[in-house]
Amino acid sequence: MHLKSVTLHPESYPTREKYPFSLPIFQQAESIEFTTPVTLFVGENGAGKSTLIKAICQKSGIHMWRDTEKVRCQHNPYEEALHRYLTLEWTDGRVPGSFFGSDIFQYFTQVLDEWAKSDPGQLKYFGGKSLVTQSHGQGLMSYFNACYQIKGLFFLDEPETALSPKSQLELLDLFSAMSAAGHAQFIVATHSPILLACPGAVIYSFDQIPLAQMQYEDTSHYQIYHEFMADRGKYLQINRVVE
Repeated sequence: MHLKSVTLHPESYPTREKYPFSLPIFQQAESIEFTTPVTLFVGENGAGKSTLIKAICQKSGIHMWRDTEKVRCQHNPYEEALHRYLTLEWTDGRVPGSFFGSDIFQYFTQVLDEWAKSDPGQLKYFGGKSLVTQSHGQGLMSYFNACYQIKGLFFLDEPETALSPKSQLELLDLFSAMSAAGHAQFIVATHSPILLACPGAVIYSFDQIPLAQMQYEDTSHYQIYHEFMADRGKYLQINRVVE
């Protein structure tokens, strides 16, 4: 593993009233071990999995593409401060890598097209085609296949966005191939029961406080999909009654 562990230091937080420090999952000392090439974060929306991935990425010194021209109507001075209260343990020091998020990806594709106007060779790295002109799912897979061929630490925030089940399986194959090569480590936040099934991966549940490892079949995501597929009529009827 390039990254061996991350430790939170809640005793040093500047506040416990503002996000992200107000999230219950971050309000106790916690050390997360990375023992396999693929680590998966799972949990309900708002549980903190994406927040922690971004903070680890920032602490790792890995660039995160973002549209700096956008302005928020409300400013939270603590929103991107969590990384200051993390300690990372490395095997042999920092490595390069990347961060994927659907909003960041859209911005990156636009920037790449701007570069390609003056240097069309930039597109060769991504299969020779503009990512903008491909379907969203095709563009994502072109991006993943290009970026994950090098040694590094790769963060992905809900990469299943716009990916068909077949493409999610292709992404699983890519995780496995690059992990087997011994040079890539992936930390992934996901709701996808397909990606959660990644062989050999460790799953951390953000629905547990404190944060805990969980078996695939014990995740609520697997159980909900399994129950639905087994008897979707009964499941839909139960939900209509509840509503």
